[in-house]
Amino acid sequence: MTQHFIVIGNPIAHSKSPEIHTLFAAQTGIEISYQRQYCPDDAASFTAVIEAFFQGGGVGANVTVPFKQIAYDCCAARGGLSEHAKVAGAVNTLLLNKTRLQSGVPLIGALYGDNTDGQGLVNHMLSLGWPLKDARIALIGAGGAARGVILPLIEAGIASLTLANRTLNKATALVDELRAASPVIHEQQIETCRTAELDGQFDIIINATSIGLSADTLPLSDNLNGHYAYDMMYGRELPFLQHFSARGAQTSDGYGMLIGQAALSFERWTGHAIDVVQATKTLHSR
Repeated sequence: MTQHFIVIGNPIAHSKSPEIHTLFAAQTGIEISYQRQYCPDDAASFTAVIEAFFQGGGVGANVTVPFKQIAYDCCAARGGLSEHAKVAGAVNTLLLNKTRLQSGVPLIGALYGDNTDGQGLVNHMLSLGWPLKDARIALIGAGGAARGVILPLIEAGIASLTLANRTLNKATALVDELRAASPVIHEQQIETCRTAELDGQFDIIINATSIGLSADTLPLSDNLNGHYAYDMMYGRELPFLQHFSARGAQTSDGYGMLIGQAALSFERWTGHAIDVVQATKTLHSR
């Protein structure tokens, strides 16, 4: 029997998720249909799409820009949330809580939201052989992308985290919010600074901003260095990675993170674990 999945976004035509999940299905020997689903940018339209999809027998949905916050709000108000989704304040993976549904709870009330973005990043770094245990991490950016990866990085056993942002108040506010949301984060050593003031030697430097997709560049200090540099963006030459590659760092873009978070979503929905290394090799060869 074919299992049905969608990815909801606006815009959505560019999404690589159907290709990725179709490969996962071939690897695990199950039959799926995975479609892109455009949705008008408002909460009522998003809720209507979700209701129609799951009432029609849908198994799981991915959520991308600009609906991750709306999906979070929907699950927080009427459904359930994973710990990672609660801390991230965003949902990228939706499924139904069958127990709640069978107990007579309305469909939207049975929605369960997860966030696999941060663990996808961590899993990709580990697959590259990058040492996260006891690592000194610099994370640039204080938006949703940064928020979603801080808890998984801490769970991976890092020694310290420095959060840098052009606006210091935004970085400080994010750390305060996350410490209040999670005792794990509350216990972690986290420093904040302006991006231009970030300097010194780090094990891993992560760009969680989208600035590399424009003509702009980050205001990086000449004294900032890292053994590894990771840009969560992908799909083009990224100045952030070029900068640190020239300084001798090993680098990676975020395509492996995309595959990693998708693999975790697929496992949540189907119970099938994915050989992410093999899947990544196959997708890179296409």
